Amino acid sequence: MQVLLSFDYELFFGTETGSVEQCMIRPTNLLLDLCRKYGIRMTFFVDVGYLIQLEAHAGRFPELTNDLNQVRQQISDMQALNCDVQLHIHPHWEKSAYDGQKWNIVTDGCYKLDDFSDAEIEQIVKRYAHYLQTLTNKPVTSFRAGGWCVQPFSRLAKVFAEIGIQCDSSVFPGGQFQSPHYDFDFTAVPRFSPAYRFEDDVCVPVPNGRFVELPIASWLYKPGFYWRLYVLGRLFPSRHKMMGDGTFLAQPGRKTSVLTQPVWNHVSSDGYYAGMLGKQAAFYNQRGVEHFVVIGHPKGLTIYALEQLERFVRTNQNKYSFPSFSELEWS
Repeated sequence: MQVLLSFDYELFFGTETGSVEQCMIRPTNLLLDLCRKYGIRMTFFVDVGYLIQLEAHAGRFPELTNDLNQVRQQISDMQALNCDVQLHIHPHWEKSAYDGQKWNIVTDGCYKLDDFSDAEIEQIVKRYAHYLQTLTNKPVTSFRAGGWCVQPFSRLAKVFAEIGIQCDSSVFPGGQFQSPHYDFDFTAVPRFSPAYRFEDDVCVPVPNGRFVELPIASWLYKPGFYWRLYVLGRLFPSRHKMMGDGTFLAQPGRKTSVLTQPVWNHVSSDGYYAGMLGKQAAFYNQRGVEHFVVIGHPKGLTIYALEQLERFVRTNQNKYSFPSFSELEWS
């Protein structure tokens, strides 16, 4: 089985975005240390809209020039380790701005691509993909939607085909959520689904479809898991506190929901989730699933998560392979 460790490389989008140093640079360097130590490869989905905004404001604010230079250097470090750098879009950056002290994040009516017109979607996707391709000198072939908001894909299909994006990895089977800012519904995708081709709907497999969905692995988490997460976070904050120093976008009702009923959620290397990776990978391997996709966020890394992730890699490096997305070939 191929284990694809993927990370959304970004700030937070709540009232506090957090700093580049704590949300991106420091935790990602720890992840890259694992790549060096064990010879594995990771895929980083870079929030390109943020980089474009950094560049637009850097001339007036020296601190943003420093942030931009750090991020560019780290992306170069990723590539030097043969890690993959691919496209992640949070289009709210189109309406967010820096005021000289902090980023003022606007998410109302602009958090997902579907909030924009067809012409705006085409312009955003092309501009972001071109920026990333110029930065990395590599083709952009894979995509992950911000907030998993890849639906309706029919509004993205034409521009994706035009610029050469072949693979999406936004879907986690069984996942479903709705809030004032964003929503997704992947309940139609069979649990533990292998990769599949599709055309205009990411939830409907189509033989010989133009695109490939490489689903993020999903798992049925019971309330006890989340109770343990919250209790351990309070008993041992130094081990379970996120390295990122920002705040999440509000998810009304989410906490109550997960503490009271089972929920399908993504397989993740963030925080307490990382302790489940060994069990989850073994389950997927037994079912004959070829690609086991794990999602993570450098900002969500904890001391506990880093220990668990290293343990997972160390104990399974001879059992599974750890490629990047760009190493996969779709015939």
